[in-house]
Order: sequence, then C-alpha cells, then structure tokens
Amino acid sequence: MGRGKLRIYLGAAPGVGKTYAMLSEAHRRIERGTDCVVAFVEHHGRSRTEVMLHGLDRIPRRELAYRDAVFTEMDVDAVLARRPRVALVDELAHTNVPGSRNDKRWQDVQELLAAGIDVISTVNIQHLESLGDVVESITGVRQRETVPDEVVRRADQIELVDMSPQALRRRMAHGNVYQPDKVDAALSNYFRPGNLTALRELALLWVADRVDEYLNAYRSEHQVSRIWGSRERIVVGLTGGPEGRTLIRRAARLAEKGAGGEVMAVYIARSDGLTAASPKELAVQRTLVEDLGGTFHHVVGDDIPAALLAFARGVNATQIVLGVSRRKSWQYVFGPGVGATVARDSGPDLDVHLITHGEAGKGRGLPVARGARLGRARMIWGWLAGTAGPPLLALLLANFETDLGLANDMLLFLSVTVAAALLGGLLPALAAAVLGSLLLNWFFTPPVHTLTVDDPTNIVAIVVFIGVAVSVASVVDLAARRTHQAARLRAESEILSFLAGSVLRGETSLEALLERVRETFGMESVALLERGSEVDPWTCAGSVGPRQVDRPEDADVDMPVGDHMALALSGRVLPAEDRRVLAAFAAQAAVVLDRRRLQQEADQAKELAEGNRIRTALLAAVSHDLRTPLAGIKAAVSSLRSDDVAWSREDEAELLEGIEGGADRLDHLVGNLLDMSRLQTGTVTTLIREIDLDEVVPMALVGVPEGSVGLEIPESLPMVAVDPGLLERAVANIVENAVKYSPPGTPAQVSASALGGRVEVRVTDRGPGVPDEAKDRIFAPFQRHGDAPRGTGVGLGLAVARGFAEAMGGTLDAEDTPGGGLTMVLTVRAAESGSGTATGPSPGAAPPADTAPSTGPSSPAGTAASPVSAASAVSAPATGTGRPSAGTAASADVTGSTGRGAPVDTATSAERRTT
Repeated sequence: MGRGKLRIYLGAAPGVGKTYAMLSEAHRRIERGTDCVVAFVEHHGRSRTEVMLHGLDRIPRRELAYRDAVFTEMDVDAVLARRPRVALVDELAHTNVPGSRNDKRWQDVQELLAAGIDVISTVNIQHLESLGDVVESITGVRQRETVPDEVVRRADQIELVDMSPQALRRRMAHGNVYQPDKVDAALSNYFRPGNLTALRELALLWVADRVDEYLNAYRSEHQVSRIWGSRERIVVGLTGGPEGRTLIRRAARLAEKGAGGEVMAVYIARSDGLTAASPKELAVQRTLVEDLGGTFHHVVGDDIPAALLAFARGVNATQIVLGVSRRKSWQYVFGPGVGATVARDSGPDLDVHLITHGEAGKGRGLPVARGARLGRARMIWGWLAGTAGPPLLALLLANFETDLGLANDMLLFLSVTVAAALLGGLLPALAAAVLGSLLLNWFFTPPVHTLTVDDPTNIVAIVVFIGVAVSVASVVDLAARRTHQAARLRAESEILSFLAGSVLRGETSLEALLERVRETFGMESVALLERGSEVDPWTCAGSVGPRQVDRPEDADVDMPVGDHMALALSGRVLPAEDRRVLAAFAAQAAVVLDRRRLQQEADQAKELAEGNRIRTALLAAVSHDLRTPLAGIKAAVSSLRSDDVAWSREDEAELLEGIEGGADRLDHLVGNLLDMSRLQTGTVTTLIREIDLDEVVPMALVGVPEGSVGLEIPESLPMVAVDPGLLERAVANIVENAVKYSPPGTPAQVSASALGGRVEVRVTDRGPGVPDEAKDRIFAPFQRHGDAPRGTGVGLGLAVARGFAEAMGGTLDAEDTPGGGLTMVLTVRAAESGSGTATGPSPGAAPPADTAPSTGPSSPAGTAASPVSAASAVSAPATGTGRPSAGTAASADVTGSTGRGAPVDTATSAERRTT
C-alpha cells in the first residue's frame, strides 16, 4: 500500500476556524462515501465546533497518568487497527504526554501516513520551527510546541484559513473562541491588532512561497519552458544609460495595473568585464528600482539578447521593457539591435515593450574604460628587456661552444620578446622582435656576419619568427592591460558601491564624505566651494585637511558641480581616468549638502509652526479655560462679601466648596501647562528606580470620583524601572481622561500585565472611542477630540502623559476597546532584577495551541495570579474635578487595593509632585 496523503489547514492564530474547516471537509468526504474518522479533535468548549463533531465516527482516546493526573492522547494503535481511509488529527504541533508512543503528535501522523492512511490536520503559523524567533519578537512569547518546517512543507495540500484581525477580535469579544473571563486578558496581550496583523502577514508570505515552490517544481517536472502568466513579472533591460530611469518608472506603472505585479531590473555585462556602463547611473537606477519595490540583478553574458531572454524565462516573467536603441541610423548596418532581436525571439508568451525616450538616436555616448598605465618603473624595465635583452642573448649564444640550431635560437629570442611584453607592453616587445630578427640574421643565419640569407627556408623562418613575436607580444600586452583595467574597474565599482550605499542609508555627514575623497585619491585637503552667482566670491561649505583653498583655480584638481559649486582638491594632479569617480563623489557631496540644508530648514519651519500653534492654543486656553474657573471663584467670593444677602451656613459651605473646586481646577490646568513647558524645553529630569506598580498606581487614583475606576494589578508582576513621580502623574492624567468619557455607571478599568521585558498598564473606558485617523492627534498639546465640553481642560493631559512616558523610556498608545471605547496602553520597562519577577508570561499572553488560557499553575500562557481587586472600585475622597494640589500629601485608605496587605507610603509621591 502506498503512503497516505497529508492535508494541513494553516492559520495565523487560534480561533480563525482551522478545526471547523477540517470538520467541514470531513462531512463532505463522508457524504461522498469516504471512510473518515476522528482520531483526535479538541473543541475547547466552542459550541459550533462541538456541533460539527456530531455524526462523525470518533476513535476512543488513550488515557495516560502523569504526575497524579490523567491525560488523554490519540491512540495510534487503535487508529492503525481501524485503518480508516481518512483520519482527522487536530493540533499537529502538540507535545504528547510522557509515556506516549511518540514525543510529538506530528510523529504520530507520520506513522499513520506510512501505513497508507490519509491525514487531515491543523497548525498555526507560530508553531513552525523556523519562525520561532520572529514570533517571539512580535508577541513576546516563545512557542514551546513546534513542528519542523519540512513536515508541513512536504504536505500534499496546504490550505490557508485566513481572517482579518478585526474579525478575529470581534469573534473573541462575542465569546466564540475563549471563555468570557479570559477574553479581556487575551485581547489585551497576544491578540492585539498589531500582533495579529504581523502573524497574518507571516502566514500569507509563507503560503505564497510554498505556492511558488509548487509551481516551479511542476514546471521543472513537466519540462514546461513556456511562460505562465500566473503573476505579472516585468523585466526591465538596462544599459547603464540615462534612459534607464524612464524605463523603470514605466515598468512600475505597468506593474501597478496588475494585482501583485513585480518589477525586476537587470543589467547584462559582458564576460570580459570591460563593458563601460556608467557606474554612477547604474547606482542611481538600482536605488530607484528598489524604492519602487522592485529588485536589481546583475547578469553576465556575451550575447545580450539571449542572456536577457534566458533571465526573463528563468524568473517566469510575462513582460520585458526595453528602450528604443540609442544607435544612430548608419549603425544599424552592423545588426538589428538588442530590442529588435529580443522582440523577434521572445515568442508569443512574452510581451516586449519598446519605450521611446529622449536619448533615442543620439548615439551610445557611454564612457569607455581606458587602458590602464603600466607605470614608469615597469616601462623602463620593459625597454631594457626589449633593447638590451636580445644583444645579451646573442653574445651569450655566440660564445656558447655547442651550436643549438636556428630553431632553438629563435625560441630563445622569442622568450625575450615575451618578457619585454610582460614588463613594458607592446612597444618594447616590438623593439625586441625587430632587434632579435636582425641579430638572428647577423649571427646565426648562414652566411653569418651579413644580412643576406642563402637558404630560402631560413628566410621563411625569420619572417615567421617576426610574425609570431609580434602576435605573442600583442596578446600578452592585451592580457596585461585588461588585467589592470579589470582591477581598476573593480576598485571603481567598490567606491561607487560605497556611494550608493551611503545614499540608501541616508548618511548626511559632509565632512565624512570629504574625508573619504581625501583618503581615496591621496590628497592633502579637500574642500567643497560654492557661490551665489558668477560675480560672487567663493565660500567654503565644508573642508578637510590642513591646507584649504579658497578658489577652484588655486587647487590642483577641481571638479565643477553645476554652475555655482565645485569640489577642490590639493596635493597632486589626478589622471584623466580618475575624474569619473571624482565626479560621482562631487555629485554626492552636493546632494549631502542640499539634504542637510533642507533638513535644517524643515526643522526650523517645524519649530516655528509648532511655536505658533502652541502660542495660539495657549492664548485660547488662557482666554477661556483658565478664565472660566476664575469667574466662578470671583462670583463666589463676591457673593460671600455681599452685605445684601444673609447666607446660611449650608449656602456658605456650598460657595466655599465651589471656590475650592475652582482653585483645584486652576491648579490642575496650570500644573499641566508647566509640565508641557518642561517637556517642550527638555528640562524634565528623571530619577529612575525599581518599584512595584501597586505602590504608584493607587496614588494616581486618589483624585477620581468614588466608584469610577476598577483596579486590577496581579501580585506576580515584575518590578518596573521608572520615575515614580512621573509615572503617577502620567497614570493620573490617563485615568482622568478615561473617567471623563466613560458613560455614567460604567467605571473605567485599570489593569496591568507583563509581556517580555516590559510591563503594560492598560486604562480602558467604554466611551465613544476615537477613530483610527485621530488616535495620534489626541496626544498633541491643546487637542480635545470630538465634542469635549469647554472648561473640562486645555487638552494637555494626554500630551503630558506621553511626554512623561517617553522620558522614562516607555510608550503611550491608544487602542480600540473590544465592544466600544478606548484603551490607553502605557508601556514601561521591567526591572532587570527585583523581587516579584514573574517566571512566565503574563496571564492571557498566548496559548501555544488552540487552547483556552488556564488559570492553573501549568497553564500554557503562564502563571495566573489572583488580581488585586478584580472588580472593586478605588475609594477616595473627591476634591472637585481634579487631583490633590501640588504640595498636598494625598492620603487615602488604599490598603485593600495594593495586593500587598500594607498601607502605601505616600511621602515619596507627594514630595515628587512638589518638585
């Protein structure tokens, strides 16, 4: 019997519907008469999944005892004995209980497949072994239950069960995935929108790669050479000329018209490495195609049309974009050109676009690499070998007693010619060949000591010697020069690659670039000079080195950059072939200078705009929000001082209470204004120390109305590294905002959890919420979203809170509350060492499989701790609409809310508020 087939339903996260899809497939197969059984499926209390199990034949599980508990696992022997046609096995990455037949469930599946049983299974993307580190960096949770990628990759069918993060969170909020008491913890940790979006992208990309693998394997197996247009892939042929930018942009527009189009730019160089494309232009085009989302490829091939078509067919391209030839009309006598050849040989499955451009018909105009000079010393040695070598050899052979014969004499003189070519090039070798032929005729060809030759065969021999010597010298000289050219071009390519990399990295240091120029060309000093017009004097924009020049005319080398800028170098005169690389450096220096100035202007404009906006908002706040409580205070004081009305004690107490409330509001508004000014001027000093959250958070709730906030801080939280005073002020502002927008009778909730090396404080309200496009604006100074009533603040609370959070190395972000409302997430760093550090992830972090978070000590999500006060409201005396004023010790009985059983020492927090 053959091996069974494996079908896997892959999901991005628990709850997307993998098990439901697997059970639906089982019902379809049973309707077709297929023998299908449930080997192991866990419904996790989900009613809809449990209903799908009805009508399916289930094989009893095997019970195993482990650590005084009984667990159930798939009974592999029972499945093999039953021998169904299809077996359903849920949770492929599951780790079996010790004592099972295999350590991992995927190993059980391999046994079933080997026995000829088809298997349908499920797995989440985070359980793939190769993605463990990536998933941990996204979610902060290390997946302990994994399955090798090769097991999933070898599956006969992989079907992605996809769901948007918003739909999955709604499904969870409705209680369709986890039990209601676990929903909030899961939504606040593992199932955050960012986590789900990243996991979904991982799943989509992984499946897309597998689809490409299957397609390529099928094409190779069936020897399919024709292009299949399953996806628009557009190849752009580049020559290194200026028209390449036009071609790349046109290809990008073509790719945008098709879903998932891909642009691949390719430059084909000849195998001798001497094709003289512009390295500077190629670097610019590489940057452009990468900015547009494409890829750049460098291919070597002597037959450019054939190499281009081979590359296009190799990547399964559907279109080729080429530019109209830059050759002049008379040059077509040498051939039809690359574009016409590619269009002729492309075939019906590959479209070729010939794009017109401004360089068409103007000639190639590409810079040609010049021959490398051999150097003065080598030329001297070459001429010495070519002129002195043959006479010395003739003298040596003339005094040699044994006659070696004319043929051997010719070979020796030929060796001297080759040596001259290696050392000095072609001209010394030609001199050696001519001089050697004369010496051969004079000393070694009968009759000797004359230039006449008696034997005609000797004449032929001498002529052949001259021809061979000249040919060998030419070949050796050409090889030597090309070797030097290749070395030089390699050095140039490395320099240009550095320049291209600096552009991509956005490096803006002009001095570093000029220093690089000085080191590359061995100069004493380098300066970038500029002037406003032809009559203005030159000014130095940047320089390096001891001797700076003030004018390009005074420099040893000057490279113009535009009309009013020049790069001036002092030290030595550069050869002409070095000026091409120098021009690239000069252009990059101008770009860096312009970028730096634009950045400075943008920063200044931003500062001016921010200052104007803050001044305008401050005037509005002073004119209204600060004036409103002052008007109330003045009215109350005037009433108390009036002699016309006899106020009762109750009336006086009410007026005094109004005065106190107005003063508290003024103190709160002025405090936020002062905090914002400290943040704007950068004068906030943090005193970071390790502290428990339950020593700080309850103090931040002192000023809120009674029963308006619920507090939940687990005892197992690690200590945090924060400034207690700043953290208390930040939390107080966030809580005040949440209470302001919470519906009557619905308290805001304050909870905390640990995730990786950070701790999150989440303040949740059930108010109207904030649209996604406005979530960043609410943290700007003097911003109040929606229809916030005037007189409730100047819009600084959240701005100050975020500023304090960032000053402590944390973050403050806004998220939607499932079911409606807004959740503020304050993230701070966990202390590196300290008591109370949790040994595992926070409650609700993430179940490693599709299991509901457990509160037991062996929960996959970590150790769950009892909350401080799960649903209790913090009781504190209200002081108007604000918190206790600065300098007043906030004393409240919060012992029952700390979770530690001890009163909170408020001295430190009060002292911090007074500083």
